[in-house]
Amino acid sequence: MTGDGVRGTEGRQMEREDMTSADDVEAPRCEWGSDAIAMALRQTGVPYVTLNPGASFRGLHDSLVNYLGNNRPEIILCLHEEHAVAIAHGFAKVTGQPLAVVLHSNVGLMHASMAIFNGFCDRVPVLLLGATGPLDAELRRPWIDWIHTASDMPALVRDFVKWDDQPTSVKASVASIMRANQLTRTYPAAPTLVCVDAAVQEEQLEDFALLDAGRYRPVADSAPSPESITEAVRFLRSAKRPVFLVGRVSRSAAEWNRRVELAERLGARVVTDLKMPAAFPTTHHLHGGPPANFLSPENRALVAEADVILSLEWEDLGGTFRQVFDGDEPAATVINAGADHQLFNGWTKNDYALAAVDVSLHARPDVAVRAILDELGDENRANALTPTPLTSAARPHALGSSGRLTVPYLATVLRRTIADEAITLVRVPTSWESVHWAFEEPLDFLGSDGGGGVGSGPGLAVGAALALKGTGRMPVAVLGDGDYLMGLTALWTAARYQLPLLVVVANNGSYFNDELHQNRMAAVRGRPASNAHIGMRMETPAPNLAHLAEDMGLVGMGPVTTTEELDQILAEAVATVAAGRPCVVDVVVERGYAILTQAGVLNDRVSHQGG
Repeated sequence: MTGDGVRGTEGRQMEREDMTSADDVEAPRCEWGSDAIAMALRQTGVPYVTLNPGASFRGLHDSLVNYLGNNRPEIILCLHEEHAVAIAHGFAKVTGQPLAVVLHSNVGLMHASMAIFNGFCDRVPVLLLGATGPLDAELRRPWIDWIHTASDMPALVRDFVKWDDQPTSVKASVASIMRANQLTRTYPAAPTLVCVDAAVQEEQLEDFALLDAGRYRPVADSAPSPESITEAVRFLRSAKRPVFLVGRVSRSAAEWNRRVELAERLGARVVTDLKMPAAFPTTHHLHGGPPANFLSPENRALVAEADVILSLEWEDLGGTFRQVFDGDEPAATVINAGADHQLFNGWTKNDYALAAVDVSLHARPDVAVRAILDELGDENRANALTPTPLTSAARPHALGSSGRLTVPYLATVLRRTIADEAITLVRVPTSWESVHWAFEEPLDFLGSDGGGGVGSGPGLAVGAALALKGTGRMPVAVLGDGDYLMGLTALWTAARYQLPLLVVVANNGSYFNDELHQNRMAAVRGRPASNAHIGMRMETPAPNLAHLAEDMGLVGMGPVTTTEELDQILAEAVATVAAGRPCVVDVVVERGYAILTQAGVLNDRVSHQGG
């Protein structure tokens, strides 16, 4: 591969020099419309373009290969458009930077729509390029170009992209790519989409002047008003029981350290969220209970007793308050940092429950934390410099009934097996209990997919592996069997490009979330719970998960059913990945979600992550 993934492990927001000016690019004169579009892509600085081939962008495909030499960006071939977007999503979760994704006409855009929704809800940058048949009806080939042409192609996904356009000239297409790149990288990030006309791509050019991409950079971060920072610090200084709810923040190690410093200087307890990437060391004495998808009783108590709450783009702040205060408003003073509201719309309700907020810091959370620290000055600085004791968050876990393996036991053994490796945990299933796996660095964990779309896990894992290749960190994804089977073919891309990646499938043989829902319906309606498994179990025949991985070109191991096999096969799998090969391990586990029972949300509010 010609790209090198992340420039080190502290990758984060796009560096200004990633934008390449026209004068810095050596390439022959643009002869075709698609040459100019390809060069515009190079100027954005995206290292890769993920795609599944399609005739609607045959011109652009030729230009990427024969005009740019399949370099800057390099093509990453995928077997499905949804995987192409998911891989870009996973890459962005590691680096904070977008990849380009090319989608074939309306059919490819419809295939990709679930992954686009995930990226929108997860607030990641992705530069989407759609393609439509010729808008000029006289240029359409019989029947096929007609069904692959739409007068407003972006309307298919307009409600869950940040910005879109369907330009009708080469110059307008180049300008739209520049704008889409600018906006997808500007906080708050989300996918953007440009649909380029097939006829425009194949237009022959006499002369074409490239834009200076350096003049179309992302909009710089804004700072919260001085008045709002002064007010926030006044409340934080006087707080007796401050609590930080830390949600969507960057992968920057420097910003991670600032969050730790601020918590230590204020003596604030910190709650983090398993739906979000690692945001604070879970072994720190100020961290509350282990992160989860719903607040644990321990973390609910912390929030309930707080007198000042600082939210750093916490997902569903209002819903959290409902969970803690039974529908009443919190008595605590609430400070909220973020600008996620700029992406709220009426179509998708990921604006969540309305939250009571006393002080709004309209800025990226990392920017707000820096401003608060600056306002504090040297106050309580000695606290930040005092070493803090760390305790292991892991503990042994018993096996399930009749000695069957459980997800917590799997987590314990997997963590022990790879204790000497630098790990990025890409993904975990609903039954995951994070008490068995500590997070101590920004890239230790990447969170969920944002939109709850089953099948995203394999693509996210491949994207993370692409970003982490050559960094010394091993990407590890623990997937539910439903998630794995729905997105399986994404893993072929890992084999094709020799991306080291460990996928462990927690295989309970069921879409078990929905078994719980059927149990709930049976209890409410007085019907037999014994029927809850019908239409849920993946059996007779049970899919051979390891063989399916081998068919995709990966190393497949399992099914693992005993403790002895688990120790041995996980060790072999880690060695395989360390040697540079992607590997899938099928581990048969007992059905059950103990963590949701502890949180008090079992049956009523379970998530929908397959398996």
